[in-house]
Amino acid sequence: MMETLIVRQYQSLKHKLALDSNSELIFTDEAGTIHHGVMPVRAFPINAPDEGLSLVGTDGHELAWIASLSELATAEKILIEQFLAKREFTPLIQRVAAVSSFATPSTWTVHTDRGPTCFILKGEEDIRRLQGHGLLITDSHGVTYHVADMSRLDRASRRLLDRFL
Repeated sequence: MMETLIVRQYQSLKHKLALDSNSELIFTDEAGTIHHGVMPVRAFPINAPDEGLSLVGTDGHELAWIASLSELATAEKILIEQFLAKREFTPLIQRVAAVSSFATPSTWTVHTDRGPTCFILKGEEDIRRLQGHGLLITDSHGVTYHVADMSRLDRASRRLLDRFL
């Protein structure tokens, strides 16, 4: 029964997503109710970014569930991906260039997919392990950095990270 509901929601999504004059997402549900300021939210942004997405209203309640982005029309998929890019800012660390100290707080100099940057690591608890060899590192300002696979980093970067793990 749940699968039928999801299929019906996909069908209702067709031609029901739009932008208003303020560049906010509008969703029209099956009943014809128009919801302004809708935000797409990934259920599993790291492990399954294209699977499981919710359209959430301004009150925080789910308006529609999307099982997979691939099942959406191209225009709707692009629109949702643009909103997700604004919402999710997670630079991918490609190399750890330097760490000021092996005691925290410490200043880290890293190279990311968005360019070089420095951040302050408040404590070792701000480094979380993910399945496989992935890491999430949260800086003192709440920005989260992602290491997709620690084993693919250069040797010097792995050594620096190992000191904190």
